[in-house]
Amino acid sequence: MQPRYISMHDRCRSTRTSIRVQARNMIELSEQQIIDQIADRLAGIHPEVSPEAVTRVVQEEHARFNGRPVRDFVPLFVERYAKAELAKLAS
Repeated sequence: MQPRYISMHDRCRSTRTSIRVQARNMIELSEQQIIDQIADRLAGIHPEVSPEAVTRVVQEEHARFNGRPVRDFVPLFVERYAKAELAKLAS
């Protein structure tokens, strides 16, 4: 039985995939941290709305973007839509 030969191309492809997965996990973590910061910031801006309600609104807005491949502007959109929703709740 001959040993299986793994080409350099296959080895590099495997390494690239591993790096992509690691980078994606780091990006998701930093996105979640940004979302948490948005909830904290909006809770300070809208003291008339309970912090739990602010967190719920931010999480609901964030959930709208689940499965979307481009994540660059998700926190911006979450904050924008959550602000609008909280303005409605405050009035």
